[in-house]
Amino acid sequence: MSFVGLHIHSDYSLLDGASHIDPLVDRALELGMDAIALTDHGVMYGAIELLKVCRKKGIKPIIGNEMYIINGDITKQEKRPKYHQLVLAKNDIGYKNLVKLTTVSHLDGVQGKGIFSRPCINKDLLEQHHEGLIITSACLGGEVPQAILKGRLDVARRVAQWYKDLLGDDYYLEIQDHGSPEDRIVNVEIVRIAKELDIKLVATNDSHFISCVDVEAHDALLCIQTGKLITEDKRLRYSGTEYLKSEAEMRRLFRDHIAPDIIEEAVSNTQEVADKVEEYNILGNPQIPNFPIPEGYTKESYMEKVAWDGLLERMNFTSRDELTQEYRERMEYEVAMMHQMGFATYFLVVWDYIKFARDNDIAVGPGRGSAAGSLVAYAMGITNIDPVHH
Repeated sequence: MSFVGLHIHSDYSLLDGASHIDPLVDRALELGMDAIALTDHGVMYGAIELLKVCRKKGIKPIIGNEMYIINGDITKQEKRPKYHQLVLAKNDIGYKNLVKLTTVSHLDGVQGKGIFSRPCINKDLLEQHHEGLIITSACLGGEVPQAILKGRLDVARRVAQWYKDLLGDDYYLEIQDHGSPEDRIVNVEIVRIAKELDIKLVATNDSHFISCVDVEAHDALLCIQTGKLITEDKRLRYSGTEYLKSEAEMRRLFRDHIAPDIIEEAVSNTQEVADKVEEYNILGNPQIPNFPIPEGYTKESYMEKVAWDGLLERMNFTSRDELTQEYRERMEYEVAMMHQMGFATYFLVVWDYIKFARDNDIAVGPGRGSAAGSLVAYAMGITNIDPVHH
């Protein structure tokens, strides 16, 4: 196999992508891929899920982001083009830089209003945080393709050269073909630029759903995004070819306007990109704060004391013997289970900050999930719901 999907949107590209990550990875495996990228629009919401699913299924995850890049100050609201920019993390440093760029784009670089707002970066930020990144020219919305479509071929070459100077062999020019005349215009010129500037090509499909049978479902999703009816003619539509294609399908795509040897190279280079991506761990290990335990106690015995004292205070009793059997057995069971699960420190930390909040008139919610059904949580003042009484 020498084709890997590098331009992939999941349902984390909200109301635009329709691919769930688990079946997306399954489909990649069915097609014989040994890696799969995730490049949602402006976000990295699916990075952790992609990593976990890929590890479980034995395929390499490539964490990315189809970012928006502008020429200018990202903190100023000015009307200017927002170009697409595919950014992939090659290693641990690249992942940290991708996180940094994504964070800055959301905190400082949101351009536009409402559904048209986009989290943006600029080239100054890329210069500062480019180490460990692989970047491509993206889809028709990229700066190079847009310059080509506007007939500004000198600008297209200047932009491509800037990225080549910054990233060297980690910058690639994308070719895509979703059946539009614009794709063919861009592809022919992209091939010329690649030869002139010695930049490698990658063949990608702008995947927004998993297979060709998902076309209608994805079309309905677009209608939800744009507030249109399926029966309306004048609305946002995709070509219906934006799914995860096989290697054979990708090799057939460009035959009417690109030479076979160039197609072969562009398809094979997707595997080269995948091979560049190193294995790195972004999950880490859970870290519980060290809670100061009073002398003479362990974390387990102190949590138990706080819980029992709190329950007696709640009930206006002075001894455990005054509690009903139901309360005693429930407390003993929960305390034992929390010790067994290693939750003693966690409950003490939560008890500490909830107590501080209540003592200082800071609003605290009623609790959620299993915590709202816990007698220990009620006894420690974490929640105000008596799960035995209710």
